[in-house]
Amino acid sequence: MIKRITSSFLFIALLSSGLAAQNALFLGDPSIANDKIAFTFDTDIWITSKNGGEATRLTAMDGEETNPSISPDGNWIAFTSNQYGNNDVYIMPATGGEINQLTFHQANDQVESWSWDSKKIYFSSNRYNRITAFEISAEGGTPSRLFEHYHNTVHNLAEHPSSGDFYFNESWESFIFPQRKRYVGSFNPDIKSYNPETDTYTEHTSWEGKDFSPTIDQNGNVYFVSDEANYEYNLYTLENGQKKQLTRFNTSIYNPSVSPNGSVVVFERDYELYKYDAASNRASKIDVTITKNNTLTKSQSFDVKDNISAFDVSPDKKKMAFISRGELFVSDAEGKFVRQIETNSMGRVLEVKWLADNKTLIFNQTVDGYQNWFTIAADGNGTEKQHTSDKRNNRDLALNHDRTAGVYLSGRDQLRHIDLDDFKSKTLVEDEFWGFQNTAPMFSPNGEYVLFSAKRNFELDILVHHLESERTINLTNTGVDENGAFWSPDGKYIYYTGSRSVPSYPRGAGETDLFRIPLDYYDDPYKSDLFDELFVEKEDSKDDKEEEEKLTIEINTTDLMQRVERVGEGFGNQFSPFVTQKDDKTMVLYGSNHNEGDFTLSVTTFEPFEQPKTQSFEGTGFVSGIIDVDGQLYGLSRGAINKLDPSSAKATKINVSHSFERNLQDEFYQMFDELWANIEENFYNETFHGIDWKKIRDRYKKYLPYVDSRTDLRRMNNDMLGELNSSHMGFNTFGDEENQFYSTVSMATGIIWDNDNPYQVSEIIETGPVHISGNKINAGDELIAVNGKSVDATMNREMYFSVPSMPEEVTLTFKNSNSTFDIKIHPTSYFSDRNDLYDEWVSGNQKMVDEKTNKKVAYVHMKNMGGGELNNFLIEMTSEAYNRDALIFDLRYNTGGNVHDDVLRFLSQRHYANWAYRGGELAPQSNFAPADKPIILLINEQSLSDAEVTAEGFKQLGLGTVMGTETYRWIIFTSGKGLVDGSFYRLPSWGLYTLDGENIEQTGVAPDIEVHNTFKDRVNGNDPQLEKAIQEILNKLKND
Repeated sequence: MIKRITSSFLFIALLSSGLAAQNALFLGDPSIANDKIAFTFDTDIWITSKNGGEATRLTAMDGEETNPSISPDGNWIAFTSNQYGNNDVYIMPATGGEINQLTFHQANDQVESWSWDSKKIYFSSNRYNRITAFEISAEGGTPSRLFEHYHNTVHNLAEHPSSGDFYFNESWESFIFPQRKRYVGSFNPDIKSYNPETDTYTEHTSWEGKDFSPTIDQNGNVYFVSDEANYEYNLYTLENGQKKQLTRFNTSIYNPSVSPNGSVVVFERDYELYKYDAASNRASKIDVTITKNNTLTKSQSFDVKDNISAFDVSPDKKKMAFISRGELFVSDAEGKFVRQIETNSMGRVLEVKWLADNKTLIFNQTVDGYQNWFTIAADGNGTEKQHTSDKRNNRDLALNHDRTAGVYLSGRDQLRHIDLDDFKSKTLVEDEFWGFQNTAPMFSPNGEYVLFSAKRNFELDILVHHLESERTINLTNTGVDENGAFWSPDGKYIYYTGSRSVPSYPRGAGETDLFRIPLDYYDDPYKSDLFDELFVEKEDSKDDKEEEEKLTIEINTTDLMQRVERVGEGFGNQFSPFVTQKDDKTMVLYGSNHNEGDFTLSVTTFEPFEQPKTQSFEGTGFVSGIIDVDGQLYGLSRGAINKLDPSSAKATKINVSHSFERNLQDEFYQMFDELWANIEENFYNETFHGIDWKKIRDRYKKYLPYVDSRTDLRRMNNDMLGELNSSHMGFNTFGDEENQFYSTVSMATGIIWDNDNPYQVSEIIETGPVHISGNKINAGDELIAVNGKSVDATMNREMYFSVPSMPEEVTLTFKNSNSTFDIKIHPTSYFSDRNDLYDEWVSGNQKMVDEKTNKKVAYVHMKNMGGGELNNFLIEMTSEAYNRDALIFDLRYNTGGNVHDDVLRFLSQRHYANWAYRGGELAPQSNFAPADKPIILLINEQSLSDAEVTAEGFKQLGLGTVMGTETYRWIIFTSGKGLVDGSFYRLPSWGLYTLDGENIEQTGVAPDIEVHNTFKDRVNGNDPQLEKAIQEILNKLKND
């Protein structure tokens, strides 16, 4: 009934060479019973005495083990492991021994607690919806779901020993973002309970902040964490139905677990284990000694091959400098011999340029997380010299033609000039640049101007700054984006990409074209003049270089934007132009997907008396970082440097291979600093939501020496980010050392199985694989074979649907009272089943509205604010809603996106005229006029992000009545940045404010009419919010 994985008590030989005892940090997930504490450390399960001391490792499986839970009788430990690629439930004796796998699903199964008879394990999983609770026998078998309804997101489940109540939480803030501090809002987690036998539902706490993680002893005493006292999580209990604070820490606790007899509650605090003694009412740290081998400080080997992030070629074209994994290297021009240039091991190199002497490199490197400028001898002799010491990121350096000066961006708001003789910097322009997502500045071909881009109403404008006069001119000054500005070598044109009519915010400009701005009026050459020149002998008085030095640039701003010319392909997306000129040919290189939709490097060649010719480069994909070194072009593609020949549209890869070593512990230090610094520079709120961000850095940095794995790094960095009380925030990291070599997928059939008889059909999901196939199976039919293999009804059904990869088809054999029969289906992922179940909930709402309004009222629901759901919205609004008298627009459970403007524009339409064919019916303009009809907008505590923008806009535009509960308070527009090893963190950099200046992240959007749906309502299939909306809109129709 269960899968046996290994069968040996893992008593590690702790005295072997290289192991050392230590008081470790990053202990977690404690569980206590029979005076023993199971916990996690270094991705394994360990056990120690409730008083601490030496700990023993119980697991040494591949992957990561989490959430150990000791059974009430003290005999077993259930836990979660991803050793086979997916998080599944496992069980083992508490003293160590045979480990058995209980669940076999692609979803995320997380162990939570036990039944009091120690026979069942409760776990949460996202196999049915975003998350809900399941139970499974400790002896194996098929798990069963505990609660009905797609939108019941039950987790942190704990069973009461006598009443049969289940205590739990429902909020994202207690299972996705427990680390987010000081959240106050309608989706706050409360301690709730429900009794399935008596249908009794109770909300035990009502604090507007966070109460979560209930744990219960055998006497029915409930313990949990709450931030009510000081916005840090402390231990609380319920005494006579009231909250009582038990600890008064100034830093938060997590994951409490009470011993079955109620004598001790163990929990995490500051990455160590603590216990609360119920008899003495005192909490104390548990000193745990771990003996392990620390491998993080050992150097690891990497190779620059196909892992280059930036480069430059020396002016003499004999040498290359490049960067790989934050390290600086120099090689010959063909990459045959390479030398690593020693830089600060605690910094990350991001950009590099050669100076005019062919011997010196200027590069930027992080110092305390911020990018600053350095120089160093390119032969590796000597040490680096630091030239800026800013607490802001200095980046996007561009040099003038003779490499005597550079321009770069600094922080969020400065364009700077650097003299490459004395390396002194000065600020040229202060403007709104943003701290990332920038177009690099550049010098004009004659060095007199600096071309740069700055934000106006979230859109990029193109500006030039004249160095001598210090005058700045906005060349474009439009309400749309002009991106990737590039000055042509002849000084006559500025090329860019964008849309001339569609802004880039909030959802992108759609297809962007390639344009150029003529800086004056230019006539085309005349063939007759060129013919006459054939007979004119030129005086050899000046060489080409002298002619180039005399290049004069005139900028005629009169009707400048009326002279803009589109020079791209006219379809697809073009971006990142680079212009080179040879003789009378102008070649524009740019990224484009006009050729069969694949993004490649393209080149369009302009030549007098010839039609423009466009080619796609062979031998490469998209190319970035293109440079021109004395007529030879180079670019970076797929981590490799390429020589580019625009005439033939061919790229030739320069093969470079060189191994080097990196210390992951140093790397983690650098990543921590860079993460903190970029949040400091780019977080949308200048007060950091009222916290001292520097103190937060210092507090968490002291834990860095104890980080032993990426798991620890994720945990610590996300805890630090959680101090900001911010949505749209998170850090993730991956490394080769965590690669999983085995994983499975779960085949979904579109069948809902009976909870009590797991091989028996309960119902068929509409639009699921079985329904689509047209096969007739009915409730009560029993599965007896999968692909001809008989099933064992005592085994976990999931095993038969867990496969290494998704097959094209599967044969299922059923029996009923009359016959045995086979059906064939095309299985899908369990995500598809989840989506179909969501659709069934929507369909049920639609039927309810149709029945109760006699199809007078349209019902339209959007799951999110993405492009697909926008399309569905528009289809429904131009079909069903077009012929109805009113609209219920449902944004409950909407998870956001960026299409609010499209939705609100459509809903705002009204009739303003009629037209008609002679003798025909009057037809209105606008074609669709939803704003002329009654509209009710439904929102709830799970309406978040762009759904909140939509709700606020709906109210401000007076489009109708808003009903339900206040929105989540989870709305910041976000992007993100990568770190040296490919790790990624989100950057919530753009706030959303009401017209009165209120920050919606802090206030949410309140309904006009407040109506609540409870857990019990959902379990029993009731929807008071939708019922009230129907009642209200029928009244509006009656009164209109």
